Amino acid sequence: MIRPVARKDLPGLLRLLRWMDQSPERGVLAPEARDLEGLAEELEDGLVLLKEGEVAGYVGLYPFWDGAALEGPLAYREEDLPPLLEAAEGRAKELIVERLYAFPREENAILRKALESAGYGLLHVTYFFVKRPEGLDYPLPEGVRVKEGFPGAEVYRELYRESEESWALRLKWTDEELVEHFQDPAVHLLVAYLGERPVGLAEVELEGGEASVAYIGVIPEARGKGIGRALLSEAARLAQRKGADLLRVRAHDHEKGALDLYRNLGFSLEEAVATYAKELKARR
Repeated sequence: MIRPVARKDLPGLLRLLRWMDQSPERGVLAPEARDLEGLAEELEDGLVLLKEGEVAGYVGLYPFWDGAALEGPLAYREEDLPPLLEAAEGRAKELIVERLYAFPREENAILRKALESAGYGLLHVTYFFVKRPEGLDYPLPEGVRVKEGFPGAEVYRELYRESEESWALRLKWTDEELVEHFQDPAVHLLVAYLGERPVGLAEVELEGGEASVAYIGVIPEARGKGIGRALLSEAARLAQRKGADLLRVRAHDHEKGALDLYRNLGFSLEEAVATYAKELKARR
C-alpha cells in the first residue's frame, strides 16, 4: 500500500534514511533530517510504501524549477521502486506538475535503471569537489582585474548567457529578483574584467563556515588566459576573509575545462549526482 506519509510513519522512514546513508550505491536526494522532530518539520508532500505495516519505501515531491523534484524514490527492495515512481507521477498530475526531476547518486545503478525504464532521461552528471581554501593564490593575468559586486541586471545576464551555454535558470529572473538575490549578505559575486569588458564571473555563497562556488565561468573568447583560475583564487580569498574553512565547487560532466581545473588544483571529489527529468502529459 502506498499512501501519504503520517507522523506514525516517521520512525520507519528514519530507519530507511539511515539504511540509505550506509552506502553511496543507495544515495538519492532525500530529507536531510535524521531525527523525528526534524523529519516532521521537513516533510512536505511525501508518500510511503507500507508492507506488513512497516515503511518499506518513500518518495516525496517539492517545487523545483519548472516542475517538481523527487525525494527518492527510496526502497529496500528494487521491485518497489517502479510503483513508487508511478505513485509520484500520479501525485504530480494531481498538482498539475508537467515535469519531474530526480537526483540519484552516480553510483546508484539500481535507481538509475528504474528511472530510465520509467521514461526519465539523463540531463547531466554533476561532480562536487571540496578543498580547504588555502593554497589557491594565483596572480591575475595581465590586463585582468576582478571586482566584487553586482554589475547590473543587463550586464549580468549577458555575462551569464555567454559564460556557459547550458545555464538558463537565471535568464528567467526579473531585474528585481536578481537585485534581491545579490543583496543577500551570504551571496557574493566576483566579476572578471579584461580591460573594461566583463569576461567571467564567480558566485560564492557562504553558509555555516563553508563557501560554495555556485557558478563560475568565462566567455569563450577569453578562455585559455588563466581567468578561471584567477576567479577561483579570488573566491578562495573571499572564503578565507569570511572565515570559511572549506571551499566547495561543482561542474557538470560536459564542463571539461572546469573539471580539469578543479582536479589540477587539488580539489577532492566528494560526490557525483545524476540529474534526470521526465515530461508528464498534461491533463485535458
